[in-house]
Amino acid sequence: MILVQLSSGAGPLECCKAVAMAVKCLECDAKALAIKMNTLAVEQAELSGCYKSVLLELTGAEPQILKQFAQQWHGSMLWVCQSPFRARHKRKNWYFGGQLFEIAEQTFDSEIRFQQCRASGAGGQHVNTTDSAVRATHVATGITVRVESERSQHANKRLARVLLMQKLAEQAQQAASQQQKSRWQQHNELQRGNPIRTFKGPEFSQIYKGKD
Repeated sequence: MILVQLSSGAGPLECCKAVAMAVKCLECDAKALAIKMNTLAVEQAELSGCYKSVLLELTGAEPQILKQFAQQWHGSMLWVCQSPFRARHKRKNWYFGGQLFEIAEQTFDSEIRFQQCRASGAGGQHVNTTDSAVRATHVATGITVRVESERSQHANKRLARVLLMQKLAEQAQQAASQQQKSRWQQHNELQRGNPIRTFKGPEFSQIYKGKD
């Protein structure tokens, strides 16, 4: 399974806007290669149309093709633009990051314990009267996720499985790097990196190396 997470790190709202526009750009690039993109989780920013973090699943092609495509979105990225939210703000460089997660699924299901539970909160009669929510626990590590966003238990179970795999993959990457102490690099760390992609202007046009 190939997952891509785009994140604004600790950046301001402009970085969250860049993440939202990058998702659309990634979807367009994927469609051109007949790759399907499925949005698994979104962490909204305080303003509509801006995302702190988005988790995407890539399918529809050979694993190696999916990995090669995802690697093009792995690293620090830059949006060069006057702030759309602060007209007189001098800063024009807004950094965000992409992370590739490659997860082996074959031996994973036997390591998970699923529990059904009643969904909570608003959501209509269906949510309030059925045990559609799912709690998934990775037995070896004790990592747990709870999902109730989908209408059916089957869909919630699938999403819980994916989110749990993502958490485990992330944990393994963190353990391999002493410098990585949080889910995402801090915004100033993103700034210091050489961006793998640079976008410019309100239209979010990509700047290719060797071109202005």
